[in-house]
Amino acid sequence: MSLVALDDIRVQFPAGRRTLTAVDGVSLDIGAGETLALAGESGSGKSTIGNVVAGLQRPTAGTMRFRGKPMDKATTRQAQRAIQIIFQDPFGALDPRMPVSSIIAEPLLIQRIGTAAERAERAADLAGQVGLPRDALNRYPHEFSGGQRQRIAIARALAPDPALVVADEPLSALDVSIQSQILNVLGALQRARGLAYLFISHDLAVVNHLADRVAVLYLGRLVEVAPRADLFGTPSHPYTMALLEAMPRIGRRHRRAAVIGGEMPSPLDPPPGCVFHTRCPKVREICRVEAPVLEPAPGRPGQRAACHFKE
Repeated sequence: MSLVALDDIRVQFPAGRRTLTAVDGVSLDIGAGETLALAGESGSGKSTIGNVVAGLQRPTAGTMRFRGKPMDKATTRQAQRAIQIIFQDPFGALDPRMPVSSIIAEPLLIQRIGTAAERAERAADLAGQVGLPRDALNRYPHEFSGGQRQRIAIARALAPDPALVVADEPLSALDVSIQSQILNVLGALQRARGLAYLFISHDLAVVNHLADRVAVLYLGRLVEVAPRADLFGTPSHPYTMALLEAMPRIGRRHRRAAVIGGEMPSPLDPPPGCVFHTRCPKVREICRVEAPVLEPAPGRPGQRAACHFKE
């Protein structure tokens, strides 16, 4: 049984007299203890899906299940404790007026977990687990580096002992030298606690380091879902191939330009048929009129792609 399952999720926002479709018919599941990565360009709908899973965004249509149960009031209360989020900006996500001890313990206070003394003890324990200095608890966010602030945010997310953490671009605001440290912290915590991660990133090198499975999004739609090794070894969708081709590699001095041209269309006016057809090097007439179904790639049942000419 999946920890979280999304079924045909759609998220739309009013934009004057028009409608912006940020997520369009996405179905995904996240298993206990696994890392599912959401990858794709900016504007593909990754963060919106993360917000749906974290309970910060109500879908326009579709359903979400938590541990096999639909999201009624009782299940929602369980999910609020079991699903936590780490945001991209480690400074903007922390209240500058609160000491670190109060920041880490805040989810416990909101959910009325433990006494004041127990919450303080929990905050101190978590600060140590994420590698914060001993004197961190009585200091304030502005006194820390970006990497340390992200450690504070991680400790706060862990306070209610969640089963799933949504990590929304948690490394993108950090120096490259610090990113590997935070990745190591996330990996160690997952192994120690059996955590599941929904890891949102545009950086496929990071995804390749951490993910068990990868879901690739384009203009609010899933175009490929596969185990990490399969996706990086034998990508099926032309968009995934282009993203991988643009990745920096050892021995390559510069990142190659993507093998696709143009820009992603506006979600206010998505193209008919396959949403990727305006940039796809394999485009045929059927692509312009008929949306492909996400289905297994030839000979690879665990790897699904939405392409009429998948490989």
